[in-house]
Amino acid sequence: MNNDVIIVGGGPVGLCLARALSGHGMRITVIEQQATDALAAPAFDGREIALTQKSVRLLRDLDVWERIDADARSPMRAAKIFNGMSMHALEIGAGNARSGNHAELGWLVANHVIRRAAFESVQASIATHRDITLMAGETVSAVTANAESARVTLASGATLTAALVIAADSRFSPTRRMMGIAADLHDFGKTMLVCRMTHDQPHREAAWEWFGYGQTLALLPMNAHAESGAHQSSVVLTLSAHAMEAVAAMSETAFNAHLEQRFAGRLGAMQLASTRHCYPLVSVYANRFMATRFATVGDAAVGMHPVTAHGFNFGLASIETLCESVTHARRAGGDIGAAAVLRSYELRHQRATRPLFLATRFVTEIYTNGTLPARLAREVMLRAASRLAPFRNAVAASLMG
Repeated sequence: MNNDVIIVGGGPVGLCLARALSGHGMRITVIEQQATDALAAPAFDGREIALTQKSVRLLRDLDVWERIDADARSPMRAAKIFNGMSMHALEIGAGNARSGNHAELGWLVANHVIRRAAFESVQASIATHRDITLMAGETVSAVTANAESARVTLASGATLTAALVIAADSRFSPTRRMMGIAADLHDFGKTMLVCRMTHDQPHREAAWEWFGYGQTLALLPMNAHAESGAHQSSVVLTLSAHAMEAVAAMSETAFNAHLEQRFAGRLGAMQLASTRHCYPLVSVYANRFMATRFATVGDAAVGMHPVTAHGFNFGLASIETLCESVTHARRAGGDIGAAAVLRSYELRHQRATRPLFLATRFVTEIYTNGTLPARLAREVMLRAASRLAPFRNAVAASLMG
């Protein structure tokens, strides 16, 4: 066989997976449709990733965290949940997790910064171990597998074989579909607009999740704006696709005034500090995380609604769990693509992700329902939760990973 492992997808999860497998005596190939230049210097895409403390530990182990500049890491020390126009919020802090080791719930880092750091880590591992081949600018046209090996055919006509193929190519994974794995895909019928904005009032390093009437707002606290020193946050606005078209098309001046109004002036004057980016709001849960000599990781396995900020954290968790199963089999002299190895990964990752995935679906359905009974019920729920220390502790522990 040409390889031991083929990873389809060179995003942050695919690159981190390659780095995690490197140094264990395996030949690894990463196939990515983007060109090498785009991997080495990815463009800002608006997305800020909330990392749990567990995820930060994993990124340290993968030699990724230290490659991220300190000024590109923004601490998140609290999280607030608002309902409607009420000023009352359910507030969660690191202290609720009863952890004396961290003052922060987690950290916020831009997606493109993580991608660049992961690419640099892979390049360093290539130089040290010479066990990773990065095939950029290539597209997979077919994947097949049998008891002996898996075969990947590229659009260029080249064919590669391996003991194991892993899909890390997004929640809409073509590779997963090629292997006949269906997924529970839920389209919320909404579009999410993300951008950075400066504002007059401080965020006090607290993230907001604001379930309004007819809209959902999120505020992710960033470090101060580099040039002006102004308070800065990543702003997330979720609306129907039709309504978002008009907002996205606004001039910068009109957009600033519009967002100030949507935030009810709570942040004072707001100014756009980046480009704007829109994404459809879709969650995905694969029916299976494995097939013959095949596994899914990251969003190809579980594509979360962003309300709980666990998407990339689950991606890193899938890397940790799969690598444990694969490297254990390798050390024991076994077959890394054996069904028992992959089934062990599947069961563990399902147990780790399914409860929160379903809970997130429930929360988003309740908190985006605009009927009067739902509005009253969620206000009662938030106020009750504010008084329940065990609940707040559990939420904080989840946010910290």
